[in-house]
Amino acid sequence: MTAAPILTWLYVPGDRPATVAKALASGADAVVVDLEDAVASDRKEYARAATAELLSGRHPVPVHVRVNALGGPYAGADLLDLTGLPGLSGLRLPKVTDPGQLVRVAELTDSLPLFALLESALAIERAYTLATAHPALRGLALGEADLRADLGTSDSGLDWVRSRVVCASRAAGLAPPAQSVHPDILDLDGLAASCAHGRALGFLGRAAIHPRQLPVIERAYLPDPAELAAAEEIVKAVEAAGTGALALPDGRFVDAAVVAAAHRVLALRDRAART
Repeated sequence: MTAAPILTWLYVPGDRPATVAKALASGADAVVVDLEDAVASDRKEYARAATAELLSGRHPVPVHVRVNALGGPYAGADLLDLTGLPGLSGLRLPKVTDPGQLVRVAELTDSLPLFALLESALAIERAYTLATAHPALRGLALGEADLRADLGTSDSGLDWVRSRVVCASRAAGLAPPAQSVHPDILDLDGLAASCAHGRALGFLGRAAIHPRQLPVIERAYLPDPAELAAAEEIVKAVEAAGTGALALPDGRFVDAAVVAAAHRVLALRDRAART
């Protein structure tokens, strides 16, 4: 059975242990402890130490860490102090532009799952090269605030960039990327509309910065009854025929790619049933 994907990634500042504890019980699929933008420079060492203590044990949900920018004054210590801790499920690497950065981090962290955050025009131009830099890389993501500043564009002006990252991820055999955060935690209607747009572009799931955003994201990305019925029909027809390609009674042609998409839909159904 296809593993159910992560739909909600909740970011939480690494220098607030009580808030991290609440995040772990929030219902998010994964928690991302942030050592970068959410932590002031005079709190970096405390945030790293608090996160290392947190990761000394395992937790019921995956815990990832967004380390500080590679090449900056803090990232080396982040990687050194956190790598190998039993509670660490993956690393999110900000401001990546060079595939060599990913190779070096993969070698330093014994191929721990890595996610590259693309936050500049150069990173977008190199999206596929970054996506194929090392087998430890499990996904791409966008840092849209930095991208808007770098490109001088509005939110809608990022749609080409979003599609570029979706396409690069697919071409590299990676999971579909999750959307970047919606910064207004009170604008739940806007969040829902933005999620629907992101889903249409090919994203799967979304990062959040407040627990109230989680159910909105989940609802937006779970399949509706019509999608479930279509997926079930495809899978049953293929299993009955014993082949990966056939024509359905209504004339639709089904091949391996369509079947894989149907299994992803059913995995989302199974995920909903377990929550």
